[in-house]
Amino acid sequence: MNSPLVHLLLARFRESIRHPETIFWTFVFPILLAFALGIAFRGERPDPAAAAVVDSPGAAEIARTLRADDDVRVDVLPREAADRLLRTGGAAVLVIPGDPLVYRYDPTRPDSRLARERVDGILQRAAGRTDPVPAADRLVTEPGARYIDFLVPGLLGMNLMGGGLWGIGWVIVEDRIRKLLKLQLATPMRKRDFLLAHVLSRMVFLPLEVVPLLFLSWLFFGVSTAGSAFSLAVTATAGALSFAGLGTLLASRARTTAAISGLINLATFPMIVLSGVFFSVSRFPDSLRPLIRALPLTALIDALRGIMTDGAHLAALWPQFLVMGLWGTLSFVVALWIFRWT
Repeated sequence: MNSPLVHLLLARFRESIRHPETIFWTFVFPILLAFALGIAFRGERPDPAAAAVVDSPGAAEIARTLRADDDVRVDVLPREAADRLLRTGGAAVLVIPGDPLVYRYDPTRPDSRLARERVDGILQRAAGRTDPVPAADRLVTEPGARYIDFLVPGLLGMNLMGGGLWGIGWVIVEDRIRKLLKLQLATPMRKRDFLLAHVLSRMVFLPLEVVPLLFLSWLFFGVSTAGSAFSLAVTATAGALSFAGLGTLLASRARTTAAISGLINLATFPMIVLSGVFFSVSRFPDSLRPLIRALPLTALIDALRGIMTDGAHLAALWPQFLVMGLWGTLSFVVALWIFRWT
């Protein structure tokens, strides 16, 4: 227990819990975000399509037909007010009575295309149309196939990234500003032990970052894990170590909190957008996907999502582990090389 590394780990633990902003962004913010998005996408009845009927001859009958269906919300408005509602997003489709009936909508808006098809289907069936092929809907409601099941692994990955970058990068730079690193330079401590203590101390906080989010997601939204808890723990550990290495690299030269804040934001925001936290990376062009797959957050989220939703085994996730391992190892080696105490 007299090892310098053990004492450095204890010092790191005490130091981390003295930074309330780190605790908030690492532990509290992901849970609040999961709650907000979980409530927004809780899988209940979808919002009705918003349609505006231009007030003209025949509008009352069209509105009465549409209002009989709970899937459409209808407003009857003068033409100018209806156009304004469409421009501002208050309506997804404009119905202009006449012969022929005219639908005015933005084809680039998915909700507008959906509203147009829904409104037209209701009006055509009310006019006597009979579909030649009978069809039925089977809605996705089972756990594992909902949006919240897709979202939770992304939030978990984002949480581990934030803990690694903010929990290490910010603390090292603040200690450098307060000249605490300069004081430690006078001890026989090695640079390798100092940085390694920061990386390994992340493992102390790892259960606190992972378990509450998963437990509350299961308790309130029924999000479960198809794979084993061991696979999930190994993947979360690999992701935490990868981002811990990147955190030491970002903090190796920064001398002000503004500099480290800018560096961390520069690293995190593109990955939050690109790496599939909130939506699939398949939305990006094929030419960009290899680059996106090479990001550590993408690898971590893909591995977490594979285990939680598909029950994937660790052996099948070696490409993701390779990406995380390369990022963590190379970042730590470079940090060790260029790190400055002052």
